[in-house]
Amino acid sequence: MTQTAEMTDSSLPHRPVLDPNSGLRAIDDATTDLELVEEVLTAHFRGHALTLNKVGAELTPAADAIAARIGGGKRLRAAFCLWGARGAAHGRSVPGVVELASAIELFHFAALVHDDVMDDSDTRRGLPTIHRLFADTHRAVGRRGDSDTWGTAVAILVGDMCLSWSDDLVAAAVDTVDRHTRQAVRETWTEMRDEAYAGQYLDMLSQTEDHTDPDRTERVLRYKSARYSIGQPLRLGGTLAGADAALLADYDRIGISAGEAFQLRDDILGVFGDEKITGKPAIDDIREGKRTMLMALAEESATWTERRIIANCLGNPDLDAAGAAQMRDVVESTGALERVEQRIVELAEDALAVVADASVDELTRQALTSLVERCVWRRS
Repeated sequence: MTQTAEMTDSSLPHRPVLDPNSGLRAIDDATTDLELVEEVLTAHFRGHALTLNKVGAELTPAADAIAARIGGGKRLRAAFCLWGARGAAHGRSVPGVVELASAIELFHFAALVHDDVMDDSDTRRGLPTIHRLFADTHRAVGRRGDSDTWGTAVAILVGDMCLSWSDDLVAAAVDTVDRHTRQAVRETWTEMRDEAYAGQYLDMLSQTEDHTDPDRTERVLRYKSARYSIGQPLRLGGTLAGADAALLADYDRIGISAGEAFQLRDDILGVFGDEKITGKPAIDDIREGKRTMLMALAEESATWTERRIIANCLGNPDLDAAGAAQMRDVVESTGALERVEQRIVELAEDALAVVADASVDELTRQALTSLVERCVWRRS
């Protein structure tokens, strides 16, 4: 990862120092922008948890489950939003951007809760998924009804609550801005949500088919991940800060290239990742039948025997470790892994070239460079 040098900025009360691990400016000697995001998320959730617990002690397990999972994570989307705003504001802090970055993270948390239900995943970030946690508890105490149905129902409610709470944070973020900016932020927020939902639908649809549709795979890559993970967070921060059309166009270009690289890396980790680092079994994507670019390229170059292995393993819910190992061998032997790695390099170079020429201050440029590199070369 690129190490960033200490710089000064007379517009800020403290020396802006980049944390090489987070890529974020220090607000003071002990606090960074991302730490403020954590504080806002925690405070926002606690306010809603008080209401839940006031209704009755029966809601406490749901509140506790959210509390145990809402903190942490990579916070890359929040970081891109924060730096998108600072880039548009020439390095200055932008009122409301911490709340906006927090809204993105809360929306993402809700999406993960629902995504885990759709994928029937057992773990997320090293913890049981929400639906699995409540299904297991239901089963353990011997409640009436189907345990898995109960777990799914609770996860849907938890995800819905967090989605609505994320909208509350967006409203707080734009509370003091002018009407034009407020409308522009809301329009971008709405577009981000709709594209993410559409990408998820296409991803699920692909898992119902026997062969990979390359065009659909590209669209899933773009809308479920690239624009959602990087492009739209950058644009949201930039829009809140009043970015001009040229800078927003640069943010879009960075988002597409770096965002696609981010998802391609995620696809590789989903098959070859270390569970101890990723917090999720590397067999899940194969069992779920994820029609990723990695799988599309493997199918394209596979021999007849290799195609049989792909057909038998991809989307097989009963796949064991030996079958997963066979799939990994096919992905490597067909050259699919090497081709995806090369594509990641090309996309990263494209994104970094746009960052290098963007009309932002040098500190923002260094931060965006660091963040793009984190997306591309991460291990979790």
